[in-house]
Amino acid sequence: MKHGRQARRGATATLLKTTAVALAVVLVSGASVAAWIVYDLASNVSSNAVDITQPDGAGGSAPAVPNIDAFEGGFNMLIVGADNDENQDPNAYGPRDITLNDVNMLLHVSEDHTSAVVVSLPRDLVIAQPTCVDPETDETARAVSAQPLNAAYERGGLACVVGTVSELTGLEIEYAALMSFNAVVEMTNAVGGVPVCLTKPVKDRWSGLDLPAGTTTISGATALAFLRTRHGVGDGSDLSRIASQQQYISSLIRTIKSDDTLTDVTKLYGLAQVAAKHVKLSTSLTNLTRMVAMARTLQTIDLDKLALVQYPVGADPYNVNKVVPDEALAKKLFDAIAADEPFAPDPNVDRNGVQADPDAPVPPPAAAPPATETPDAQPPASAPSNPGADATPAPTPTSNVIEGLSGQTALEQTCSVANR
Repeated sequence: MKHGRQARRGATATLLKTTAVALAVVLVSGASVAAWIVYDLASNVSSNAVDITQPDGAGGSAPAVPNIDAFEGGFNMLIVGADNDENQDPNAYGPRDITLNDVNMLLHVSEDHTSAVVVSLPRDLVIAQPTCVDPETDETARAVSAQPLNAAYERGGLACVVGTVSELTGLEIEYAALMSFNAVVEMTNAVGGVPVCLTKPVKDRWSGLDLPAGTTTISGATALAFLRTRHGVGDGSDLSRIASQQQYISSLIRTIKSDDTLTDVTKLYGLAQVAAKHVKLSTSLTNLTRMVAMARTLQTIDLDKLALVQYPVGADPYNVNKVVPDEALAKKLFDAIAADEPFAPDPNVDRNGVQADPDAPVPPPAAAPPATETPDAQPPASAPSNPGADATPAPTPTSNVIEGLSGQTALEQTCSVANR
């Protein structure tokens, strides 16, 4: 090294070199941190991965890993909330004998990424369930003709839940995620809380929820209590709880979009850590590139094109505490989903415990296009003597509303009706 030359370059050169070295350290450190983050997340995701394929092929197979900027086509993903997973604190939620898939939500994103729907399937939905093989134990559970949906996990883990929902809906489900109570707590903390609304105060000793009337931003254990409360809302049924969960999800989506969470590195990493540590993903989701590409498909979907609906049900004639499929309405729903036909829930049906938020801001009406002056325009041609002979038939009004389907869009702001 030529130390003498360095001294002759003066203070300016020394300052530039020092700055360059400092910048290099920052860049190298940043790259190292980024590499560690990716490694850390990938390691956690892979170690928690669950195989959801079945011997008969149910569960689907993941397509090729896409580029981060482009995920081609649509997809179906099942999100399952487990009660009594292996990490659950029995002192916090009471002792459980078995693990149940109490929350079951099927996300469908359309082929052109212009619409999406989340279908909530009741835990007490009595349906036929297929033969299931638990990938972790290799134990086989025989097919059954009538069991509540939340028994599927105990029959064969996440793979059995996927196979059961796939058989019920007729949709291939390529991806799945199993969320614990801890995952819900940490996820709401990571986004800074989610606003929810109640028509009256609720104090539910069963879930621990204690909230005033009106809108409150909830996080942590309070968010979990809100999602778990059944006795505190609507008619005290699981369907009312689903309606409250849909209110929460729509508010979460609006929060993420309005707070620019998808461009906030700190919040994104916080959410990624929650997913890596507290969510079990199917093996088809362990590639981080695929995960990011899938998430990006949701960025451009308008809130009014994202529907949250309840699986259509009717009363179980054999058990007042259970429900059975409304097969005719369910067929309309899943035919529309399979065909990627946009649709909306029926605003005129009972939404099982939620109502429009009276304090929600009303969007301004669309501005009318400016009038164009045409001083030299020709007068309109006289009407034909036989108006129906050459005129183009007026289009028949169409509606994308599925009559009888309960739910809301992510754009709608709703309040849970207190059960009093």
